[in-house]
Order: sequence, then C-alpha cells, then structure tokens
Amino acid sequence: MGERTVYFSPGEWFHCYNRGVDKRRTFLDTSDYRRFLAILYACNSTKPIHVSNYEQGFRSKSLIDVLRIKREGQLVDIGAYDLMPNHYHFLLRERHDGGITSFMRKVGTAYTMYFNIKYDRTGALYGGAFKAKHVRTDSYFVRVLNYIHGNHAALSEPKWKEGKIRNETGLIQKLTAYPYSSFADYYGEARDESNIIDRHAVLEVIDKMPTIANLIQEARTFARQHDDEIFPDRKMAR
Repeated sequence: MGERTVYFSPGEWFHCYNRGVDKRRTFLDTSDYRRFLAILYACNSTKPIHVSNYEQGFRSKSLIDVLRIKREGQLVDIGAYDLMPNHYHFLLRERHDGGITSFMRKVGTAYTMYFNIKYDRTGALYGGAFKAKHVRTDSYFVRVLNYIHGNHAALSEPKWKEGKIRNETGLIQKLTAYPYSSFADYYGEARDESNIIDRHAVLEVIDKMPTIANLIQEARTFARQHDDEIFPDRKMAR
C-alpha cells in the first residue's frame, strides 16, 4: 500500500471514494445498502461504538432506529454521499485532526466485517486504502457535489455522461427516488436519512443548490474531465 499523498486538515473539504476489490459488487441487496447507511451515521462519532447500542437482542436495529440514536461529537461533516453497486463517493469536511482517516477506517472495517459474515467470505472488501482529493476552491466544491449527486444516473441511463439520455424526465425522477444517495436530502422530501448529512455545512460554501438540469450538465462535464483520475481503469461493473 503506497503512502497517501493527500494530507487532511480540519475545516477543509475532501472528495473521498473507493470501490470493491477487483471491481466486485459490495452491495448485493437492499439490506446491504441500508446497513452501510446505518454505519455511516453510527461511525461519525468521536466516542467508541458499542455493539449493544445498535443491536436489539440477536438482530440489528433498523436503519431508522440507528438514525435516531444521539451521538456525541462528530468526526466529519458529511456534505454528500452516493452509493453505487461497487463503489461509493463522499464529500467530507474534517472536524478534528485525524477525523477523516478515523471515520473512513471505522466505516470500512465495520462494513467489511458485516459483509464477510453475511456472505461467508474472508479478506479485504475494498481495493486498498480509500482515495481522496482536496476540494480547494468553492467552484470545485460545486462541481464535486454535482458529480457525486449525479453518479447514480448511470443505473438508469448508462450513456448519460456522453449526453445520451433516453428519458430526461424519467432520469430526474429516478435521481430523486434513489434511496442510497444524499441527492434526495437536497431535492426531495424530508426523510430520516437526512440525519446522516450536514446541509448547513454545504450551504456555508454555496448560497443555494443548483437546479437539477444544471446538476446533470455539471456532473457530466466533471465526469468527462476527471473520471480517469478517480478510477484509472474506469470500466466498472454496474
């Protein structure tokens, strides 16, 4: 594992991402996605996580139960996230020294343990250490935010990055309805999953959210310019 070339700093935003080892799917059913969302919320705490807080007898608490548990101190502000079948993207702001590294390590360990037990496997689930890019400017922040929120467009419109969209109205509806992204927390109705993110932290950087039409266009432009940097061998399993 190579030495990380990005150095985190409190108050700064970073685009963090990773995908399954050998491009494998890391979410195989709805319960996997929901477990990951529960872990995102639970692991964003400066206090140790006790299993007893997240279990009811011999079964896990529901996602909604976990999202209603009070936490003490957050490691990061989560501005946006998007979960895809074999990878994820986060927009994070570090609150304390070591916050992002601690948060990402806790999330990766907790979900890998869950996945390996459920599917009777061993070994790493993700392809090495998570990747990160410093979001240095407000304009870059907006582009990354749009890119993350546009990522799951590929699930219904595989050629959207090429500007080939068969049903734009349908795409907008599916972007909003997708339950495993923070897109819905900015463009949909209020939901319990909104507790995962910090909208106020995002609105400290931008005055208002872009229109969905602009989001799709900006996300497409960003993808064309940066996809090869994010995942160099870009042909990813869906």
